Amino acid sequence: MNNLALPFTVFMMEVLHFIGGVGLLSRDVFRETFHGKIYYKLISEQIYQIGMRSLPLIVITAVSIGMVMSLQFGMGLEKFGGKLYVPKLLAVTILREMGPVFTSLMLAARVGAGIASEIGSMVVTQQIDAIRALGTSPIKKIVIPRVLACLITLPILVSIANIVGNLGGLIIGATELNLDPNFYYLKVMTTSNIQDYLSGFAKTFFFAIFIAIPSCYFGLNVKAGTKEVGIATTKAVVVSSILIVVGDFFLSKLFWIVEKMI
Repeated sequence: MNNLALPFTVFMMEVLHFIGGVGLLSRDVFRETFHGKIYYKLISEQIYQIGMRSLPLIVITAVSIGMVMSLQFGMGLEKFGGKLYVPKLLAVTILREMGPVFTSLMLAARVGAGIASEIGSMVVTQQIDAIRALGTSPIKKIVIPRVLACLITLPILVSIANIVGNLGGLIIGATELNLDPNFYYLKVMTTSNIQDYLSGFAKTFFFAIFIAIPSCYFGLNVKAGTKEVGIATTKAVVVSSILIVVGDFFLSKLFWIVEKMI
């Protein structure tokens, strides 16, 4: 029993330490964002690194998901004569869930790892200490540009993924399911509504925080040399992905309640 209790206690201590550290970092980011100088050049550089360089990955992922889901929905519904419902089902699923979640997971894998390793390397090479010695806040120069870039680029990437995913579904609907492309397009446009889009779009701001803040936190807390940079990178990707998947359920439930109230 004691052998099981010790690892569980250590795990719970790490979780509590992570929650406290992320909370303090979030407080500092929020406070320093609205005070003092804003480094627009650094923000624009991060927008390019996070947004533009992630675009090919997001497009490939989105079109693949749209094609696979269209094929699977079509094969399943064909048995019941329901192929005509594929455009509606696919559009709602991509807009509400698949677009935001898969785009965020891809961004967590690419950007989260990059942020953690880059900041971790800066800590190891004492660049963070040099920034402090020059009288500049590392939060303002290192963390805030990455957080703001994620908040700006992720909603745009998700919007692109929604379009490309539905386009992939249309291609499969026309070539494999023998659905008229005009019919498919009209079904998507008439059955999906602004609530479907906003439900997925609103999640992206939470997912951006789930990616940026933990990744910066693990990068800033590298202490034991270059070996720990790899560990921090792994933790950043895993934790960000878990937060996205778990947070998606609670956000979907919250938005469902709000829609019922409206």
